[in-house]
Order: sequence, then C-alpha cells, then structure tokens
Amino acid sequence: MKIFAPKESAGNETRAALDPAAVKKLTSLGAEVFVESGIGSLSDNPDADYSAAGATISTDRSGDMGSADVVCRVSKPSESDIGLLKEGAIHISFLDPFNESDLIAKLSEKKVTAISLEMVPRSTLAQKMDAISSQANLAGYVAVMAAANQSNNILPMMMTPAGTLSPAKVFVIGAGVAGLQAIATAKRLGARVTAFDTRPEGLEQAESLGAKALRIDLGETGSTDQGYAKELTPEQIEKQREEQGKVCADSDIVITTAKLFGRKAPLLVPAKVVEQMRPGSVIVDLAAAEAGGNVEGTVFGETITTDNGVVIIGTGNFEGQVAKHATQMLGSNFANMLDHFWDEEAKGVPINLEDEIQGGCVITHGGAIVHEKFKG
Repeated sequence: MKIFAPKESAGNETRAALDPAAVKKLTSLGAEVFVESGIGSLSDNPDADYSAAGATISTDRSGDMGSADVVCRVSKPSESDIGLLKEGAIHISFLDPFNESDLIAKLSEKKVTAISLEMVPRSTLAQKMDAISSQANLAGYVAVMAAANQSNNILPMMMTPAGTLSPAKVFVIGAGVAGLQAIATAKRLGARVTAFDTRPEGLEQAESLGAKALRIDLGETGSTDQGYAKELTPEQIEKQREEQGKVCADSDIVITTAKLFGRKAPLLVPAKVVEQMRPGSVIVDLAAAEAGGNVEGTVFGETITTDNGVVIIGTGNFEGQVAKHATQMLGSNFANMLDHFWDEEAKGVPINLEDEIQGGCVITHGGAIVHEKFKG
C-alpha cells in the first residue's frame, strides 16, 4: 500500500499530516510512505528526518497523489486535488462535512473513500486517533499564551519590595478539551481562574483543576452523543450572556471555546459586554471563524483593539502556532488510525462500514455518500 502526504497548500497552515515518527510506524507495518518535499518545513521537520525514518521524498506531487492508495493531509482537498485521486483511494483529512456538501459530492463522484477527522467517534477505542481532541488541547494552551503576550499584566501574584501584584483574573467559557487545557495552563502560570460550562460534568472537571465554577441555572442542558454541549434555547443563551457579562467585566483575560459541531458558533460575548470590560483586557475567541465566533466584534484571522482598549484575538488555527507538537500529535493520530485498521495479510486498510469507528467517520465510499448524516 502506498501512502502519500502532501505539503499543505492552505496559506495559514503550518502543520503536516505526518511527522517522521509516524512515517517510521507506518513503514514498519509494510506500507510505502511518500511525503512531498518540504512537508515539514514549517514544523521543524526537515526532509532528511523523513528520509531517515523510511519515507521517499516526493518532488512529483501530482503523480504521487494520483498513484497513492491512501492520502493523508490536514486541510480539505482542493477541487484540482480531488481530480488527481485515483478511484478507490482513501483520503483522510479534516473535511468540515456539515458545511462542504459540494466537496463531499465531488469526492463521491470520484469514487474516493473520504474519511473525516472531525467525525471520528469520541470513544475510548477511538481516542488515540481523535485529532479534534489532540489539536484542541494545544489550542487551549496557545490561547493562554497568546493572551499573556498581549496583556500588560503578569499572570501570577508577585510579592516585591514595591508592593504585591495581584494575580490576573482569567475567565474560561467552555470546559471541553480546549477549555480545560486553558484552565490548567492559566493556573500553572499563577492566574485566578473562573470557568463556565453548560454541562455539570464540565464544571466538575474545571473545579478539579483549581478553577472557580460559575454556576448558572439554565434549566435542562447536557451533552450530545459525541460529548459536545447541546445547543441552548434563545432564553438560555440570554441568561448565560447576562451572568457571564458580569464576570467578563471583572476579568483581565477572557477565553471563549464554545463551538457547536456542524453549526455556527454561538454568540456569547456581545458588544455591550466588551464595552464594559477594562482597557487592556484581552479576549481570545477560540471559536473564531469566517462565519463569526463567540465574541461580537471578532475579526477572523486578526487581532484587533476596540475603541475602549480591549484586545480581541481571533487569529484562528491556534494549534498551528505550535506546529511541531501539533504535527507530532496529528502524525500519531493518522498512524494510529491506519495501524488500527491495518490488515497484515493484505498489507492494506480494508473498509468495513459495519465497524464502529469507520461507520462514524467514513463519509463517501464506492461512489456514494454512505454516512447517514450526509445522505440526500
């Protein structure tokens, strides 16, 4: 089986699908691994390291993509790249399937088996291939570091001959993977942390990390079968905004992490709350996207300062700011997925839609859209 990992073509993408350690694991299975020259140039992984791990360095992107049995990449493929894939090839990447129906249709027409990393089940069995969680962990860390770099305050309490400096107040909205890592990082840096989540289990986890839990009685909430917070009613969102606004106004740093999988992120910090925050306060919107984010006024891809001196960071791809470790984790996710399904006798990866994991993340196969959520 031939596996090909191209260099990412998206302008802001610094990560790679495979690192040298992943290449070594895949070649040990018996796979032929080809990586495009320069694939690791932005993640501190030179071609020589890939070659030493057993990869063939490719200078023929089109040819190797067209002959590969499996293509591993971070970003979704362009239409031209889909045209290069051979019939029956397996393509694994982030696909944003809820918002990319045309892309999914083209992959189906090409008779490609498309695997969406977003749809890998959040189960114990699939944990080692859960790229969403691995990258969210890094994003939570980077959010705190980005805020600390923008803030004019230090985070820890410091006792000096000139007096005592109070610890920074950090408010984390959303205690999922990214939020919990943000809480842990802010606590390690000595900040005073408050956290909110609509899920009781999220608040309990936040408290276990040393955060103060903001409890808001929203009535019935809960989690989806994938572990994400359920969408709130308009009345619940308004009540949440009101109570959160009070904490935001008293915080030095606010980090929002609330994403609704497959839907636009909820607006949790309206402009009137931003206006109440002190000059020099920093907001990091981890849900920032082209369609908006959790914070009114976020500009996707930019860091801005409001008229009242509040910094809003909405740069996106936060995990890409630590590209070496992000690539290491992604490489492990890809390698673990292929290893899990590897057939030693056939030296390949058979597709079985009855399998719990494949049934959850295979979107197209055999010229059809096979995932129940995207049919029709």
